[in-house]
Amino acid sequence: MPESNDRDGLVNRQLPEMQLSDGSASSLTGPPPPFPHYLNAEGRAQMRFAVEGNAIITGGAGTLALEGARALLEHGLAGLAICDINPDQSAEQISALKLDFPSATIITKRLNATDAENVKSVVEEVAAELGSVDILCCFAGVVGCTHATDMSPEEWRRVLEINTTGSFLCAQGVARQMTDQQTGGSIVMIASISGHRVNFPQPQASYNVSKAAILSLKSCLAAEWARYGIRVNSISPGYMDTILNEGPGLERARRSWAERNPMGRMGSPQELTGPLVLLCSGAGSFMNGSDIVVDGGAIVF
Repeated sequence: MPESNDRDGLVNRQLPEMQLSDGSASSLTGPPPPFPHYLNAEGRAQMRFAVEGNAIITGGAGTLALEGARALLEHGLAGLAICDINPDQSAEQISALKLDFPSATIITKRLNATDAENVKSVVEEVAAELGSVDILCCFAGVVGCTHATDMSPEEWRRVLEINTTGSFLCAQGVARQMTDQQTGGSIVMIASISGHRVNFPQPQASYNVSKAAILSLKSCLAAEWARYGIRVNSISPGYMDTILNEGPGLERARRSWAERNPMGRMGSPQELTGPLVLLCSGAGSFMNGSDIVVDGGAIVF
């Protein structure tokens, strides 16, 4: 009997359907207004890449996230919430941001991106303290390099839980806030060239899969949430020259990464900031569901 009821429910179910915007001027996806006629060329250039409102950056205590935060503040970001599992690890750098941008409101929050209730409460706190949430940048993530035959189920689940599920939960929490605000906004996920092709020489199946999932997730959310004025895009960095890729044990890998790159080197953290500003500013107003690869040409081979 239960099997029959299950089958009846399957056959008679109604599929939910996503709705698209009509793109009208009265919608949240209408075209941007033209630049004011009184602006000169310099004023138009500044307005084109102006970053407005308030942002949450997850994994905000990391090198790439802090570099991105500085760039967004330089382009006019009014409020910034640096959210991290351990924001104290970068207390000195965060203090420097506050000193360098005294007109901006910069706060820190302890955030476990895999805890839906924690995400919900942090988003609510940030919205209350800053007034709104207009931008989300998902930098939180971990790397794992283990041969697939040696990988434990726990390691596999941990990498996907933090990198993929964590990004989804944060995007979901912020999208709900943006929808309540009826203001729209920009969500930027950090994918990787690892989501586009297999790494060499290090084995890291769990990481590659987690980042490939981000590329698909970004597209799904871009389709579903556009009608709310929410743009969802991603950036796929190549090998970046940060503390995560330092140390004598990585010399051979670093040499391989550079030799297999048309530009012959790794990327500098500041080289991710241009694409980030683009996606968070008015310059990226018609970019939705896009992925920007920043890798010096590594994946052309």
